[in-house]
Amino acid sequence: MGRDTVEHVGGTPAVEVRQAVGADEPGVRACVDAAYAPYVERMGKPPAPMLDDYTNLINSGVVYIATLDDRLVGLIVLWPKEDHLYIDNVAVLPEAQGAGVGAALLGFADAHAQQAGLNEIRLYTNEKMTENIEYYPKKGYRETHRASDAGYQRVYYSRFLDPQQT
Repeated sequence: MGRDTVEHVGGTPAVEVRQAVGADEPGVRACVDAAYAPYVERMGKPPAPMLDDYTNLINSGVVYIATLDDRLVGLIVLWPKEDHLYIDNVAVLPEAQGAGVGAALLGFADAHAQQAGLNEIRLYTNEKMTENIEYYPKKGYRETHRASDAGYQRVYYSRFLDPQQT
């Protein structure tokens, strides 16, 4: 996938989403650390995305970054599975939250799923990330279940895309 541009209403600059390359790794790591740092105390340990190997993920071609005025402001880690697109991580710099970056990344995931011929997207969040538990339903995701996995209490979501669009 190449570069996608998402225009925002009200003259706000466009968020561009593109596949990450090796040189993006320090910015990716900094974004993840900044986005998830507030949850460390709440969870009592680093959230799982803070422990990921971003060099390997970038080299695997599954990391996409969002830029605003050529500055990395967010990222999404995703890949197709047999019957759905799996989102492993969405991270947005705290100072860019509320500016439509998360929505642009989720829109990118929709387009990615459609291009792969998939009509379902799945993701999860930690139950202590209450902001996400409120956010994802507003974006059309429905909670499917809750479970403990890898020592984390997770809330799982699914979203079906309009079949007319896939």
